[in-house]
Parts: sequence; structure tokens; C-alpha cells
Amino acid sequence: MPPVYEGKYEVTIGLEVHAQLNTKSKIFCGCNTAFGAQPNTQVCPVCLGLPGVLPVLNQEVLKKAVLAGLATNSRINRFSKFDRKQYFYPDLPKAYQISQYEQPICLDGELQIIDDEGKPKRIGITRIHMEEDAGKLVHSEDKSLPLSYIDLNRTGVPLIEIVSEPEIQSPLEAYNYLTNLKAILRYADISDGNMEEGSLRCDANVSIKPVGATKLGTRCEIKNLNSFKNVKASIEYEISRQIAMVEAGESVRQETRLWNADEGRTRTMRSKDDAHDYRYFPDPDLVPIVLSEEEIEKIRDLLPELPQQKSSRFQQQYSLPEYDATVLTATRETAEYYEQVVAGGIPPKKASNWIMSEVLYLLKENSWEMSEFPVKAEATAKLLQLVESGTISGKIAKKVFDKMVAGEGDPDQIVAREGLVQVSDTAAIEAVIQEVLSENQDQVEEYRSGKEKVFGFLVGQVMKKSKGKANPQVANDLLKKALSN
Repeated sequence: MPPVYEGKYEVTIGLEVHAQLNTKSKIFCGCNTAFGAQPNTQVCPVCLGLPGVLPVLNQEVLKKAVLAGLATNSRINRFSKFDRKQYFYPDLPKAYQISQYEQPICLDGELQIIDDEGKPKRIGITRIHMEEDAGKLVHSEDKSLPLSYIDLNRTGVPLIEIVSEPEIQSPLEAYNYLTNLKAILRYADISDGNMEEGSLRCDANVSIKPVGATKLGTRCEIKNLNSFKNVKASIEYEISRQIAMVEAGESVRQETRLWNADEGRTRTMRSKDDAHDYRYFPDPDLVPIVLSEEEIEKIRDLLPELPQQKSSRFQQQYSLPEYDATVLTATRETAEYYEQVVAGGIPPKKASNWIMSEVLYLLKENSWEMSEFPVKAEATAKLLQLVESGTISGKIAKKVFDKMVAGEGDPDQIVAREGLVQVSDTAAIEAVIQEVLSENQDQVEEYRSGKEKVFGFLVGQVMKKSKGKANPQVANDLLKKALSN
């Protein structure tokens, strides 16, 4: 059952995702696409739309667009073409955008997500089409300078627009859809999905209707959402706003709105345009695209094992719980790191626990990508081998790992240098235990009178006095024996 809001309303959401393709050059010219260059230094007559120039399609853009279609089980059109989308905006040099309208490159795809009840759900993908990006307006806060500047470096950067069917029914489903889509785009090396740099942008169309109604309500579009968190929050707000309007007897107007994250609300940007407002017509400067079955199959061969396939394999091959497999396959780099650690002879579940608790924590804490993580998988495997062999304890391993992250050497060097080898000698541990028992007579009497929870405290004292070097299992066994005597 779809979620019901205020006990009366169902929500319908459609998402339009613009993903920047990670090609080195633009869609119709040879200009660089690298992020962060000085404004207006990565432009040429073609992407500036100067008179007399002719665009030429970048073949790498076509390949990645087809790859996106194949990764989402879309139908690849053997014949497609480009159109001109007419509208005026200050950062659109030609006053039209080259896009695809009537005959896009991909149709009728799908994406699997998890719904609000934790069940699998299919979301249809209406279309995927290629288009060029516009420039960027840079607004100045310095009152002595002009209010806005135009940076045209982004003009002509290749995009694919991925349009979902209006089958998403909650903010959580929208969040899960975007998470899965981003993972697929990164796995297949189509886009880096970096929302902070504008490589992934989302528009959300939201409407409400009475429960059971067949006719959709009036939709409002929330434009240019640049984080998954903002997508979820803006949809939640928009649902509440539309319900409040309907409850007050007002009509929801079709419009485009902007999300203000600081205020936690949307505001009107303009009335919503329909397709006829853009006056589409075939671009006369670009020839149609004709693909053969052989060409499509060559691109299909480039598809890697995708996240859901990899997650299923991890569950089967490594006997991992579904949760572990889902977390470890969220990015291709994390999945590869995990398999390299397991290849080092580490039991799969122990490798999973370590990566989820230690590695992923540090990635989040330091805002690192896996490619930036300072400890290679082989070094992590060596550290966990020391735990498996009993050379060091799990607690000591965490201290060693921190030093590895800080660049202080490999695990063997650190353990030897710091004298961290685990003590398993029973005589040495028994001596520590006797000291602990003599210093904690009250707790010993409590334990012997039946308060067994005190045992954990005494174990902690043994580990503390041994500076974490005592073999935990040996210490436990010897402490129980000493207390029973």
C-alpha cells in the first residue's frame, strides 16, 4: 500500500535527473570539461554559439548514453535525433539548447528500489536523452560589483536527462531511487555523480490526490536540487504545502518552485512551462543517429557487474547478510576494497565488520572517497591477519589502524615498534589477574555472591593493567578459574 498523508491523500512524484557525463571534452566541440577552471577559459566558437559554426557529436557521449540505457534495462532506439529547445536565459548563449525530444536515445527503462515498507519496487524510466548543459550565473554579494556574472565554461558540457515515470510515492522512495541511480552511473563509469560540483542535479515533480482517485493532482516542479537530503526535505515540505492549500479550499497552481534549504521551504520561481512552450524542432546542423545491433552489443560488453547483481553475489559467495552486502556494494570502490581484503585470507564476515565499522566510519568522518583512503586493502588484510593469528587483539588492532591511517607504517612495523604483541603466556596473565583481584576485593566478593555482571568489570581491569596486550580469551578463562578458587 502506498503511504497515505493526513489520512486522506496519496502522493505522486516524478524525478528528472540531469547527470553530467564524465567525458574529457564537451558534447559538440573539443573544449575541456574539467571542473574548477578559471571562468570563461574553456570555451570556443562552437559552445559559444557564434555564427557560422557547426556542432559535431562526441562519440564518447553517445557511448555513455547508450550504456546508461543498457544499465537501466531501457530500449535503445536504433534511430534518434537532436532537437532545438527554444528559450531565453542569460547563461544560454544560443538562446536555444540542443536536446532530444521526439526521438530520444533510450526509452522504457526501469530501476529497482526499496519502498517505505522495506519491499522491492520497480520504478519505470520514461526516457533517457542526451543534451548540452547551459552556463552558470555567479551572483556577487559585493555591492560595489555587478550583481551577477556569467561563466560559460559549463556551456556544452554533455548531459543525459533521466526521466522517471510518476510512480514514486514518498520522499523516502525518491531518496532510494536517487541513491540506486547514482550507484549505477558510477559503477558503469558514466558519471561521477558529484552533486557538490553539479554533476548530478534533480528536479522533482510533486502532486497530491485523494486516496483512491484515478486522476493525478496538479503538479509543481521543484527545480535544481543539489543533494539527496534536499530532495527528501523539499518533497516533504511540498507535500505539506499542497495538502494545506487543498484543506483551505485553495487550488494548487502548476508552477516551478525553488527550494530554500536555510528556510526549509519552497518558493515560486515561475509558472511551469509545457513542451509546446519550447517550440521544439529538429536541429538542422546535426545528422540523425543510426545504431546497429552490433554497435549496441559492443557497448553492452562494457557493462560491469552492477550494484544489485554484486550484492546478490556477495550474499551467496561470502554468506553475508543482506544488510552487509548492500552497504559494501553501495560504491564500486568499496566493493573492490572488500574483495581485496577477503582475498588476503580474511574470513568474509570479519572483513565486512571491519570495513563497515572502521573504514566507512573514517571515510564519512574525513569526507574521503574510497580512492583517497590512505590505507590500501592489502595493508588492512595484513592487519586482520595479525588478529586472526592471535598476534594482536582486536582492541590493539584499532590503535594500529589509526597509526596506519596517519601514515606511520605497515601493521608489522607498528606492532614491532610499539611492542604491541598480544600476551598469551598463562603465567604472565595469571600474575596480572592476581594483582587485579587483590586490588578489587569488594568486586570479587560481589561476584562470588552471585553478581556475575561484575565479571566484565574485572576483565576490563585485567586488559587495562596489561595495556590491552593480554589475549582476551585466555584472560577470560584464567580469570574465571581464579574466581572459582
